[in-house]
Amino acid sequence: MTRVAAIDCGTNSLRLLIADIDRSNGTAKLTDVVREMRVVRLGQGVDATGELAPEALERTFAATADYAAMIREHGAESVRFVATSASRDARNRQVFVDGIRDLLGVEPEVISGDEEAALSFAGASSVLPILDGEQVLVVDLGGGSTEFVLGTSDGVTAAKSVDVGCVRLTERHLQDDPPTAEQIAAAEADIDAAIARAGLDVPLERATAVVGVAGSITTITAHALRLPEYSPAAIHGTELSIGTITEAAADLLHMTRRERAELAYMHPGRVDVMGAGGLVWRRILERLNQLTAGRIVTATASEHDILDGIALSIH
Repeated sequence: MTRVAAIDCGTNSLRLLIADIDRSNGTAKLTDVVREMRVVRLGQGVDATGELAPEALERTFAATADYAAMIREHGAESVRFVATSASRDARNRQVFVDGIRDLLGVEPEVISGDEEAALSFAGASSVLPILDGEQVLVVDLGGGSTEFVLGTSDGVTAAKSVDVGCVRLTERHLQDDPPTAEQIAAAEADIDAAIARAGLDVPLERATAVVGVAGSITTITAHALRLPEYSPAAIHGTELSIGTITEAAADLLHMTRRERAELAYMHPGRVDVMGAGGLVWRRILERLNQLTAGRIVTATASEHDILDGIALSIH
């Protein structure tokens, strides 16, 4: 049994998993010790400025300092810090890298979109086993990017990361509250173009099942289920029809931010970007349904994602 600490630094959230890994049976199994999430919005303004904002770095460093204390308290033997879309895109990412290294004592890894996709697939498939003959598409909908990963029980077949995410599209298009029809149409055009780009590398039409991961998708699931509070246990593994999901996503898109803030399962850090998250997930599922000639009629939500993949990758 090895105790490890994994940190996933995305465009919107900074998440920590301290877990024990058991590799005794030839497979790796994670047992959670601590699972923590802070919305730090590291990607604030990056799409427009190309740089990480000083206040976003300050929020991220403060949360990382807290995580470093938790890691010491729980005695993790190895730590891996992975950063994704926002830090990939930023000209001043060295300031970020140096700050994290000083706080944690490990080098933060700014990984490629392809590696991000593979880690997401590993995390999701570790708890939602893939049947022989299945071709599962894992969609990781983040703040700055979305990963499309097609795989089988043997691992990843094809992957592509595209620059559409809930923070990026909100900042770029959905400024009004609620957004106007013209703003929604402009965001949809970006999403549709990104799905087409993903389809050049990932044969989406071959998918026999789809699994969605990350906070936007799990929150849409919570909304579809009308949960009394956010409950990972109630959300994880839930399979819903595309119609049910797209209805819930559209509902969130057309709400005001104040209305979304009143939902018991809505994290405060997602209130302003959930409309865009719903729009991305809706367009992806509608396009998948078309590409597979109606074979994809449901989607499954997973609470286990890139964070679990990072932890499993630590040796």
